[in-house]
Amino acid sequence: MNTDNMSILGLTIDYGPFGFLDQFDPGHICNHSDHAGRYAWARQPNVGFWNLHALAQALMPLIGDSDQALATLEIYKSEFADALLSRWRAKLGLATAEDDDRALIDDLLRLMASDRCDFTITFRRLAGFSAAAADSPVRDMFIDRAAFDAWALRYAARLERESSVATERALRMNRVNPMFVLRNHLAEVAIHEAREGDFGEVQRLLKVLERPYDESDAATRDRYAGFPPEWAQSIEVSCSS
Repeated sequence: MNTDNMSILGLTIDYGPFGFLDQFDPGHICNHSDHAGRYAWARQPNVGFWNLHALAQALMPLIGDSDQALATLEIYKSEFADALLSRWRAKLGLATAEDDDRALIDDLLRLMASDRCDFTITFRRLAGFSAAAADSPVRDMFIDRAAFDAWALRYAARLERESSVATERALRMNRVNPMFVLRNHLAEVAIHEAREGDFGEVQRLLKVLERPYDESDAATRDRYAGFPPEWAQSIEVSCSS
């Protein structure tokens, strides 16, 4: 999200293996050279605002009116917040909007951060959530089961208020919560083999990532949708890796 990595359309245009988050940590630093955490996960919205501010400065000779430019930039804050909340609702399978949704989402993220839950797997498993089940795969993601259970009661009540149908909700959630993502260790293995002249893993990985939301056979899930190995935690790369 460096200023030169964001297009005028607001799209990030410099992706790399350094940008992928496994265990959820709001303070996650993608690039090991970002010692101050300026571009940490939770700071991305503010970085986006700064990038637009830099764009406005560059365009000032054409705009001419600094007050107008600043007033226009302020729109970003509310527009971004609303758009982000909408996307979080989609990840939780919520079809309607309520005032307390932000607190429900924030509390889930706090639990995930506290227990270092895998971001991708947690949301994918949440699609199978059932208030009637005493235990579930998503519950197994949390060390503090009591805290998750308390949150799950609120989530179940929220779903009930909008008369959510479990099968329909699961389909919606699985369309926005991928099963397969490019993780650091997957890229590391593919790159290592490619350097040895074997591009087979690169091709297999590309094929899987072409349909990231689709279910697959057990072997493919185990290989590409499982938890990262312990050695993956030691991978350190920069934006030029």
